[in-house]
Amino acid sequence: MLHLQPPARSLITLWCSSPFILPRSNNIDTATSKQASSMAPNPGKATILALGHAFPQQLVMQDFVVDGFMKNTNCKDPELKEKLTRLCKTTTVKTRYVVMSDEILKNYPELAQEGLPTMKQRLDISNKAVTQMATEASLSCISSWGGDLSSITHLVYVSSSEARFPGGDLHLALALGLSPDVRRVMLAFTGCSGGVAGLRVAMALAESSPHGARVLLATSETTIVGFRPPSPDRPYDLVGVALFGDGAGAAIIGADPTPTERPLFELHSAMQRFLPGTDKTIEGRLTEEGIKFQLGRELPHLIEAHVEDFCRKLMAERKGMMKSYDDMFWAVHPGGPAILTKMEGRLGLAGDKLHASRCALRDFGNASSNTIVYVLENMVEETRRKKAEAGDGEDCEWGLILAFGPGITFEGILARNLQATPRA
Repeated sequence: MLHLQPPARSLITLWCSSPFILPRSNNIDTATSKQASSMAPNPGKATILALGHAFPQQLVMQDFVVDGFMKNTNCKDPELKEKLTRLCKTTTVKTRYVVMSDEILKNYPELAQEGLPTMKQRLDISNKAVTQMATEASLSCISSWGGDLSSITHLVYVSSSEARFPGGDLHLALALGLSPDVRRVMLAFTGCSGGVAGLRVAMALAESSPHGARVLLATSETTIVGFRPPSPDRPYDLVGVALFGDGAGAAIIGADPTPTERPLFELHSAMQRFLPGTDKTIEGRLTEEGIKFQLGRELPHLIEAHVEDFCRKLMAERKGMMKSYDDMFWAVHPGGPAILTKMEGRLGLAGDKLHASRCALRDFGNASSNTIVYVLENMVEETRRKKAEAGDGEDCEWGLILAFGPGITFEGILARNLQATPRA
């Protein structure tokens, strides 16, 4: 896990001179992965062969968010400040990375003012940033994988932070130097469920395409389009200030790994479901002032009420193989601490089952579609740490990869942890 020290002075600190940084070991699949996987993958099943991530250079320490945000937006409302202070404590977030910087606010002071048309400026910043972060994350992932760019046959690109055409999928393909014949898919405005939706699409492409298909999944998000001064009329805006972060994630997905590839997870059943009548619970609207985002307080309760039935259907393929939910691993998008706590209570999960999700939330905040990549990276690190500490200590072979987004949309994949040592 990533451990960081607080900055000396300000809310936003530039920690390095490069445009985007990789703050923890990004070669998740290199040094220790040269050893063979604990379990062999099934022929024809899609596997995650490598993971990668990238972040903007602005590191935000949660302890400095309130004073910095109120100063940057010239807000002197004591009630709003008190509410933001309370939210920053309850989110459990400690650090985040953001594209927004003092330099951007200096060049575009209108972004911190109420009621001004700023969508063009926001998209100019965002479109460039998401492509650059996605490029860095993809290159890191490809390096971990050990394959060649020329071997990538498909590109799945996910982002809710840009609006343009050609879309970000083409811009990323050009930035990476992919073949003009690469088959591209873009998933836009899928929000927090986008990362798992991208895995579902990549899985289908890998399994239905000719032998040797290798799919690059890239996700990239920034909160620039939603940055705005606080207002008593929009108290939910403060949730975003306290919770959301920026960054990018990437994965290589393919079936039938070669002897030089080291698969991490094998993907099985995939499901998507929306809850009728909940389309206003997570809502974002593009306006001349940026995106206006609203998050309903009922979201954790709705997820709690429906998550068990959704999981049971996902688990049907392995019916009878798992005696309890604690016999599984859980890679869950950490939309917020309340969602994780409600899930734990509904499913009766042991306290450590959502550890990888809680650590991702602590270190990076809710980074929308990217966050599931960070959760999976944490799980790989946890599995290897357990092996190092206990030799062939048992671990959960089967589990679920889950996320929840606008709709409300549930996304889920039944998966095998190929690095695990299965229980007897």
